[in-house]
Amino acid sequence: MALREFFTQRIKRGLIRRLNNLKIASVARKVAHREPHPSGAPVVFFKASTGIDDLSWNSGFHLLASWALRLKGIPVAYFACHFGMSKCVLGTNRDDPQKQLPCRSCVMQSKALYAGTPSTVEGLKVQRSSVNWFEFSRDAALENAIRDLNVDQLSNFTYHDLPLGALCLPGLRWILRIHHLKDNENTRYLLREYILSAWNISQKFSDFLDRTQPRLVIVFNGQFFPEATARYIAQKRGIRVVTHEVGLQAATAFFTDGEATAYPIHIPDEFELNDVQNAKLDAYLAKRFQGDFTMAGIKFWADMKGLDESFLQKAAQFKQIVPIFTNVIFDTSQPHANTVFEDMFDWLDMVHEIIREHRDTLFVIRAHPDETRVRKASRETVEGWVSSRGVDKEPNVVFVSPRETLSSYELIQKSKFVMIYNSTIGLEASIMGAAVLCAGRARFTQYPTVFFPQTVDEVRRKTKEFLVVEKIDIPTEFKRNARRFLYYQLYRTSLPFGDFLEPSVRTTQTRLKTFSLEKLLQSDAVKVILDGVLNNGDFLLKE
Repeated sequence: MALREFFTQRIKRGLIRRLNNLKIASVARKVAHREPHPSGAPVVFFKASTGIDDLSWNSGFHLLASWALRLKGIPVAYFACHFGMSKCVLGTNRDDPQKQLPCRSCVMQSKALYAGTPSTVEGLKVQRSSVNWFEFSRDAALENAIRDLNVDQLSNFTYHDLPLGALCLPGLRWILRIHHLKDNENTRYLLREYILSAWNISQKFSDFLDRTQPRLVIVFNGQFFPEATARYIAQKRGIRVVTHEVGLQAATAFFTDGEATAYPIHIPDEFELNDVQNAKLDAYLAKRFQGDFTMAGIKFWADMKGLDESFLQKAAQFKQIVPIFTNVIFDTSQPHANTVFEDMFDWLDMVHEIIREHRDTLFVIRAHPDETRVRKASRETVEGWVSSRGVDKEPNVVFVSPRETLSSYELIQKSKFVMIYNSTIGLEASIMGAAVLCAGRARFTQYPTVFFPQTVDEVRRKTKEFLVVEKIDIPTEFKRNARRFLYYQLYRTSLPFGDFLEPSVRTTQTRLKTFSLEKLLQSDAVKVILDGVLNNGDFLLKE
């Protein structure tokens, strides 16, 4: 029965994908037909993978934004992969790194997305919207230079002033779901091929920029090596680069001139939430505290449960409760996250020492539920760290696995203070009025929202101080800034595309709705993106 259901779902997904691609191709041809005579320098769009087995939400945002620009007479130059990498991030098979990439299906989908858009003629400057297909060329000199390097040497490898190793690391850690890379042949092989592919992109993209002379470049995320390399090349030339990611609300996108994954937001000092805005935020939080929310199509706590009697009985034996909220590999392995500790596990090792020194405190270590997400499960996990260190054997520790639906919010309410690395739960805890001690740079640490010591020694000292003091004095600005930041994330930076995209069979993927091109141009999200691109706007929705 399970096997039949698997194949039924697979056939259904394949059919819906084909229908979706036919719809996309049809709208793409309408855009090409309706596109007015273009004027001015083009806008470059680059997203290495359009979606290997379905259309991703970010591919949807990418495409809709490009269509809107074209319909406004702004030429768009797509930089598109046509078997252009030896290995790409999304096409990598973790269990068999040398397995052939699924390029054919990816290229077929790209052709559906760019239907009706002519290809760039090599050597000619772009005067209208077009697609530039790049292919892979193996550089023998580079291949020879990296052949015998170990993982550490490859990670720090620079070639002709291009930090190829550093550009490839985030994507490699993400696809392997490991922060501490193993120095084995599989890892070395992948990193070598990523470096060779990144170098190929740097050369092809540089030539592309020479021909297009764009006004700006728009890339997805900016962390995986294809887009990271393109972003690096463009910025080195002084070309403006915009990155985008999924927004905090369902079916929304976040566009920024900064690093989308770092979520830079400018909130005016004088901004205060009024009664209507406070009520709006409180309504959202009330649902979230019940587990009623999704992120990138995933609903983590469909059946959130409270603290049971056995936990409460155990907790009653201790002076105080301190929850420790961890995060997933990719969110903790991004370059901008580890500004104090080498990594999250380095922080956890320090925490373990403190746990042993303070037996009167019950420490509750909460693993992030995304650690076990289907098809994206982490391979270096907090659960593994707990097991290898024997932390769950400590008499003053309760470990909450990623499969448990324990309410983090009830836990916060019963805690003396909260410890986090860089998880969003820290922002919510501040809003709840809790003292939050943060150890890694998070989206919200750009404003005073939590206690965030800037050295390892200071984090250790502050933790011990909080454990022994009678009362922790929390600056009033923490809660104020936390509410302001979350409001901006939800209602100013999250650009809504729900009128044009809906969840596909897998909710982490999307499909195109039926809509008119006029409706697309009149949408709030598109107006914000057009203003951001054409007038250096802030990519924020108006109140």
